[in-house]
Amino acid sequence: MKIAVKVPAVNVLAVKTVNIVKFVARTHSIVPLLVLPLLLAGATGCDKAQPQPPAGAGMQALPVQTLTIAETPVAQSDEYVATIKSRRSATINPQVDGNITSILVHSGDRVTAGQLLMQIDPLKQEATLASQAATEQQKLAVYQYNQLQVERQRKLFAAGIISKDALDQAEQAYANSKADYGSSTASRQEQEKQLAYYRIAAPFDGVIGDIPVHVGDYVTSSTMLTTVDENKDLEAYIYIPTERAAAVRNGLGIQILDNTGKPVENTSIDFVSPQVDDQLQGILVKAPIHSPLLRTQQLVKALVIWGMTPRPIVPVLAVTRLGGQAFVFVAQSAGPGKFVAHQQAVSLGDTMGNNYAVLGGLTNGDKVIVSGTQFLVDGMPVLPLPPRPPGPAATPPAAGF
Repeated sequence: MKIAVKVPAVNVLAVKTVNIVKFVARTHSIVPLLVLPLLLAGATGCDKAQPQPPAGAGMQALPVQTLTIAETPVAQSDEYVATIKSRRSATINPQVDGNITSILVHSGDRVTAGQLLMQIDPLKQEATLASQAATEQQKLAVYQYNQLQVERQRKLFAAGIISKDALDQAEQAYANSKADYGSSTASRQEQEKQLAYYRIAAPFDGVIGDIPVHVGDYVTSSTMLTTVDENKDLEAYIYIPTERAAAVRNGLGIQILDNTGKPVENTSIDFVSPQVDDQLQGILVKAPIHSPLLRTQQLVKALVIWGMTPRPIVPVLAVTRLGGQAFVFVAQSAGPGKFVAHQQAVSLGDTMGNNYAVLGGLTNGDKVIVSGTQFLVDGMPVLPLPPRPPGPAATPPAAGF
């Protein structure tokens, strides 16, 4: 048989009061009577649950600059390495063998067509030319003698003094000496032209490249002496992967960038190779270059513009990252005249100057906060300021892109 026992309710306030009185008695402190009601009031207040204020309640709105999102034409592009080459570029090799006796230019010098660059020792060739010239003079003397002889023989034959056979022999000797003299003259002229090859001259106006040889070196026709490049009529040589073969065409836009990514020149493709390079497995395309900032054999970045697509863009400084995810703060309406900062995840594309192309996460009309983002938290009150005058956005493509 169970007996129910009724336990009287405990007055929590009374217990707390007794505990406070005991504490005073133990410490033998003199507590003014006015303090005791305050302690009791504090004990009573502890029993009541304190309501938590809503997030952002009572906070002063932070003034921020905002940018209203609007779609902007964004280039769909791929970046490749391009080589700048000149349409007039010559590698200078000697056409004769010999030792270099003088080098009259330095790397980087500007030269004009026909200017003397180097001299190869011509002594042997000069001796050969002198010998050939002497032979020519000998042949000339024989020719002149036979010319006089044939004239005499013709007069004697006309007078009936000599036979026709004697006249024919004189005519034959004259013809032989004439041909022999002509051959000797041609040989002498050939040796003179050969002597000119010992003087290395510039083929056209241009800039001297590297000079790997030195005075005294023995050179042959396979030795590279230097290069001469005309730094105009430049072209960008770009190899496009075969996967893009169907999209490559004349007139396709090309943007040339320097090593820092700064645009240097906008141009377009004017040549597409009909063949695939067997080593690079790419299609060679060329684009004319006119910028004075570029030099032949320079490696640059080439941005091939396949097309334009409207996309939102946001400044780089408006983007924050957390755990590899990109976010922006958007000023959202929280009532009449009130706004709060909302942290919005976004998917970013390529950079365009100081902006990101946004692939997802924003729509037209969103107000992206572009100032004071380091002080913002999600749900914080903000005060959008009047927009500043629009600055330069992404670099616009060239006409015809």
